[in-house]
Amino acid sequence: MNKIYNPIKESWSELLRRPVSTYEDVEKTVLQIFNDIQRFGDEAVLKYVKKYDKVDIEDFYVSQKELNDAQNKISDDLKKSIQLAKSNIEKFHRAQITNPVKVETVKGVTCWQEKRAIQKIGLYIPGGTAPLFSTILMLAIPAQIAGCKEIILCTPTDKLGKINPAILYTASLCGINKIIKVGGIQAIAGMTFGTKTIPKVYKIFGPGNQFVTVAKQIATKYGVAIDLPAGPSELLVFADETANAAFVASDLLSQAEHGKDSQVILVTTSINFMDKVEKEINKQIEVLPRKEIAKVSISNSNLIYCESDSLALELINEYAPEHLIICSENQNFFINNILNAGSVFIGNYTPESAGDYASGTNHTLPTNGCANAYSGVNLDAFLKAMTFQKITKKGLQNIGFAIENMAEAEGLQAHKNAVTLRLKYIDEL
Repeated sequence: MNKIYNPIKESWSELLRRPVSTYEDVEKTVLQIFNDIQRFGDEAVLKYVKKYDKVDIEDFYVSQKELNDAQNKISDDLKKSIQLAKSNIEKFHRAQITNPVKVETVKGVTCWQEKRAIQKIGLYIPGGTAPLFSTILMLAIPAQIAGCKEIILCTPTDKLGKINPAILYTASLCGINKIIKVGGIQAIAGMTFGTKTIPKVYKIFGPGNQFVTVAKQIATKYGVAIDLPAGPSELLVFADETANAAFVASDLLSQAEHGKDSQVILVTTSINFMDKVEKEINKQIEVLPRKEIAKVSISNSNLIYCESDSLALELINEYAPEHLIICSENQNFFINNILNAGSVFIGNYTPESAGDYASGTNHTLPTNGCANAYSGVNLDAFLKAMTFQKITKKGLQNIGFAIENMAEAEGLQAHKNAVTLRLKYIDEL
């Protein structure tokens, strides 16, 4: 990792730059596949499944037999772990249910807001070197709590046409019965346009590689919403001498192993602690099965020394990390003043992995600095807030003059007339 000491603010922008790939060539590929699937539907989907996943699929949908078989391929320990995670995620997301807001703004004018579920949801679950069955929990559970009527799940198969049994088990546990054996760009395009086999959805959720990320961005041009801007995973840890260097190193490596384009950063007020963490990283990385991936990620990552907590906090808010771990004697200062972070983990015994799997919070979070404006996925991501209003005769008399004056000032006479006619009618009663 690169070691930086007291970087000047003018250098922060370059120092905190993510190792993001150029999307020009990727976008060209995505647009071609989108155009083909828009024109030729299932035929084009099958063509690209064969091209990229190297498999011929006879049936798009996972059968009940395949779901039953998956149950027998999962260990009891893993089943119990998934069930525990499901329970915690349900508790946390159910607690996010809010009551309608209703207020009489003036006498006779009642306004209220109610939330309605998005009807058609598409979930994308990667199935490559790291089949992210945990993401099913993070997306399907709040979708079910919100009351989404149609939830479909797209995930790629292996070269034998099989889906990882943990993905099938978790989907079934979460009540997802429409599981489609399609991944990559073709899955996103299929859910965007709809085909004879793949339903069109209103909003797409889920992570993926750079091709899936760009495909989701393209989907928005066709009127399909997406969960949030996504990119490579990232973690920033702030730690002082009260932290455990081995713990911190393990946290940094937990994110570094996600992918070669992941980024991890340690910010500390102790040079001595920085050196300890570096030694731990070098030791721990050698025993990781994905060490070659982690090593590339680590080479893009930084150990940063700041001379004060306040300067460190300013740098952290500038970076706006997806994940932020705080291990500090002065933890309340950071908790109270952090403005930009997707999810925050506090203390020596709160690894980021807990949020990835089983503590209850959602692990679908904004990356690439988008935490300065976006929230992570939560129950509201599957809901729309609709406003209602009802105005009585007296209510219209109370606000009618304001509407007339404002409409006339904007040159919108028909707007004014819609009120004037009603007020005249009321006066004549």
